[in-house]
Amino acid sequence: MSGSAANRLLAAIGRSKVRQRQPDAAQILGALPVPVLVLDPDNRFLYANQEAEQFLGISMAQLAQLTLGDLIPSDSPVFLLIRQVRETEASIADHDMTLESPRIHKQGITVQGSPLPEDPGAVLLVLQDASTARALDRQLAFRGAARSVTGMAAVLAHEVKNPLSGIRGAAQLLETNVSPEDRELTVLIRDEADRIRTLVDRMESFGEKPLARSAVNIHRVLGHVRRLAESGFAASVRFQELYDPSLPSAWGNRDQLIQAVLNLVKNAAEAVGGQANPEIALTTGYQHGVRIAVPGSSRRLDLPLLVTVRDNGPGIPDDIRPHLFEPFVSSKPSGSGLGLALVAKIVGDHGGLIEVDSRPGRTEFRLHLPVFGDDDSSC
Repeated sequence: MSGSAANRLLAAIGRSKVRQRQPDAAQILGALPVPVLVLDPDNRFLYANQEAEQFLGISMAQLAQLTLGDLIPSDSPVFLLIRQVRETEASIADHDMTLESPRIHKQGITVQGSPLPEDPGAVLLVLQDASTARALDRQLAFRGAARSVTGMAAVLAHEVKNPLSGIRGAAQLLETNVSPEDRELTVLIRDEADRIRTLVDRMESFGEKPLARSAVNIHRVLGHVRRLAESGFAASVRFQELYDPSLPSAWGNRDQLIQAVLNLVKNAAEAVGGQANPEIALTTGYQHGVRIAVPGSSRRLDLPLLVTVRDNGPGIPDDIRPHLFEPFVSSKPSGSGLGLALVAKIVGDHGGLIEVDSRPGRTEFRLHLPVFGDDDSSC
C-alpha cells in the first residue's frame, strides 16, 4: 500500500488489543469482493485493490501516475460526492451512477465515499456494481413473461393451428381451379397461414419441458454457430474468436445452448448489416459469478463460465433496452420479438444469467453459465 493515507487507513489493526497475529491491511483490502480506492486531496490514486484494478481495467502501477480526472469527465457526479465527503467529513453514498469515458463504461454503480480523519482531504471510495442484481431481478420477470407465452401458445395451438390447417388446405384446393388472377390470392392465403403457423411453433418452444443436461464443450457450440452463420446469414461478417483454452465444460443442453447463441449471433449479424466493417466477436472466460437457484431445485450454482457475443453495430435504442428480453418487444419493424425472449428463457432454464451492455459501436451480450461438476451428472 503506498501513500500515508493508505498506510494510516488500517493502522488501527496493529494497535488492536487482540495480541494474536493479524493480517496486514493489504491482505484485508485485497480480499474484499468490491473495488476499493483511496484518493489523496488532489484526487490522485494512493491505493486500489485487485477488484478495483479489474473494475477499471488498469493496474495500480498505472493508476499511481493518474488522477481520477484522467479516467472520468470532470462533470461526473462522483466529483460532487467526493467534494461533499471532504466538506462534511461524513460518509456519503450515491446510487445508480454512470461512469463513462473512453476508458470506462459502467452503469448502475453505487459509490460510497468516506473521509480518512487521520489524513485530511483523503477519501476512501467503495464501488459496487448493482447491474448484475438488477439483471437477475429482470430475468425473474422474464421467466414469468415466458410462462405467459407458454400458456398463450397452448391456447393458440388448440384454437388456431387446427383450423389454420383447414384454411391452408382449402386454399391449395382452390389454387388449382381458379384463374391466374385469383391464384395470387390463394397463394397469399397459403403463405399467410404458413407464417402464422411458424409464429405459433416458435411460441410453443417456450413450453416447460424437462431439460436434459450433460457436460457441454462451449467452444464446440460457438464453433458450430459460427460455421452456420458464415455459411448463411453472416457470410459477409468478420468473426473474432477469443477463447480461454482451459475453460471447463458447461453444465447444460447442447442443442438449447446452440439455439440461444445462434439467436444472439443472428441479431448481431442483422445489427452490423449496414456497417462498413461488420464484425462479431465470440469470447469465453472464467470468472466468479453470482449464485442463483437451479430452477425446480433447492440447489444453488456458481456461474463462473462467461460467454460473450459482441458486435460493432449502432447499439440498442434506449427505450427498448430495459424490455429487451420481454416477449413481443423488438426494434426491428418485421421482428416478432420472440428471439431474445427465448434466449433469456434458455439461459434461465440452465440456472444462468444473461446481461447486455450497449452503446453506439458496441453491443455485448454476456451469458453466465454453470460448469459441469461431479455432482451435476445426477441432477
